[in-house]
Amino acid sequence: MTSTFKSLHILNYRIWFIGALISNIGTWMQRTAQDWLVFDRLTEQDAGAMGVTMALQLGPQLFLAPVAGLVADRFNRKQLLILTQSAMALLSTGLGVLVLSGGAQLWHVYGFALLLGVVSALDAPVRQTFVSELVRDDFLPNAVALNSASFNVARMIGPAVAGFLTVAVGSGWVFLINTVTFLALLLSLWRIPAASLRQLPRAAAGKGRIREGLRYVRFRPDIVVVLVAVFIVGTLGLNFVLFIAAMVGTEFGLDASAFGLMNSIMAIGSVAGALLSAGRGKPRLRFIFGAAGAFGVTSGIAALTPSYFWFGVALVPVGLFAITMMTSANGYVQSTTDPVMRGRVMALYMAIFMGGTPIGAPLVGWVANVAGPRWSMGVAAASGVLAALIGLVWIVRARQLRIRFDRRARGLHHFRLESRAAGRTAQDPAVKAGGAARESNPDDAVER
Repeated sequence: MTSTFKSLHILNYRIWFIGALISNIGTWMQRTAQDWLVFDRLTEQDAGAMGVTMALQLGPQLFLAPVAGLVADRFNRKQLLILTQSAMALLSTGLGVLVLSGGAQLWHVYGFALLLGVVSALDAPVRQTFVSELVRDDFLPNAVALNSASFNVARMIGPAVAGFLTVAVGSGWVFLINTVTFLALLLSLWRIPAASLRQLPRAAAGKGRIREGLRYVRFRPDIVVVLVAVFIVGTLGLNFVLFIAAMVGTEFGLDASAFGLMNSIMAIGSVAGALLSAGRGKPRLRFIFGAAGAFGVTSGIAALTPSYFWFGVALVPVGLFAITMMTSANGYVQSTTDPVMRGRVMALYMAIFMGGTPIGAPLVGWVANVAGPRWSMGVAAASGVLAALIGLVWIVRARQLRIRFDRRARGLHHFRLESRAAGRTAQDPAVKAGGAARESNPDDAVER
């Protein structure tokens, strides 16, 4: 248990964690209220309109990622966070005032979603990499996992509170409350002395720095396959708000409070997945791809549930395996990337993770409208299974494994994976070459 929360023993990280938790609660409150506003108040339960809103809010990640990553590597991250968090607070205030005035229309929400997406695209790689200035490198995977736990604890609290407040006082007040929660994160940044932050190398000025980051990823095949898996699941599988709204509103005929509660129930599994990742230590590729496959299977089960109650039960393992995959992927990419490249690599990671939504959300919303909510969750199930298969094939090929049949063993032990070089003699030139290659490249993902 101590290893799970070890980063909280560091004062600067503890201050950041508390401020981020409060801010994350407000963010989830706004997301829930905004999605229900679009789904139930500004349209007639149109999942496609929700998909467009999500696409506008997350789409800028695709286009601004190279610039955002370079900014995170070049400039003072604490000052950048103060600017981006202040801008998001102003946008939340503007949307709240517009809704309370009674003049909000669908295109207004689209516009605010796009503006928030632009600011969030600049904020995301800075937030991700700022953690490396709060803790030393051997604590980084744990700190990343605790950040995910904070995000998902907020996901348990925020949607339920937002659902209740949306019914009681309206979504406009939820947006204004979110404005107040931004102040908690801004206060925590003010409380962290700049002199106490770790001094990490910065990207040098000059041309070609964005290409430098892309070239770095190109020659890291382990990161490439992780990004491919993250893209598939992030694009087609992690449209949770859309799935839940369609199932709760269309399939089960319930209201905003039921929608918020279901988001919170799924977050129970998400928190469990994040905490398990925090206590696990070094992220491994097998956790990433194994969790992707389990996410696909549990999503398929959730799609078949007969009632609101059993749907909620099924969402707990869906959340657990989804967050296990994403937290392990995030920790793996950050902890194995050179510090001077971390901002640009994480910007690419966030672009692939969140930027696929402009493609996936409208598509999944269309499937929900045409074929029904259960089929849209079937798309999520397929994405997890596909990502797991891609990861498995890459590991088998990268590690030169093969399936061996042993007739003397029992049950499933008849089949086992072993290295293709296992049966060769030490004099085999190929074996020698393979060993030399691994010794000359300690960062080779085959050994991870």
